[in-house]
Amino acid sequence: MSGSKTNVMAREEVLKAVRAVPSGQDFVWDGVNEDDLPATEEELNAAVETYRRGPGRPAGSGKKEQVAIRFDRDVLAAFRATGCGWQTRMNDALRDWLKTHSPA
Repeated sequence: MSGSKTNVMAREEVLKAVRAVPSGQDFVWDGVNEDDLPATEEELNAAVETYRRGPGRPAGSGKKEQVAIRFDRDVLAAFRATGCGWQTRMNDALRDWLKTHSPA
């Protein structure tokens, strides 16, 4: 895996090393390596929340319905070119159009 660090310690070795640290001994950051900087309480809470939410997309509003619809390629290309969130922007554009037009 390119760019990732691997740990050659077995699970049992890690547990043994963790248990060897005296209770009540806190980690003290040496101020040198930013990668060793302990996480803040806010960062830990965000990580726990992300873990609980699980993999995949965040929960939606529950107000949307999936349908099959056809658009001209140039229209889709224009919205897709705007990057992530293009479907939301397309939905907002249609909602804006409805403010001044009747769909009938």
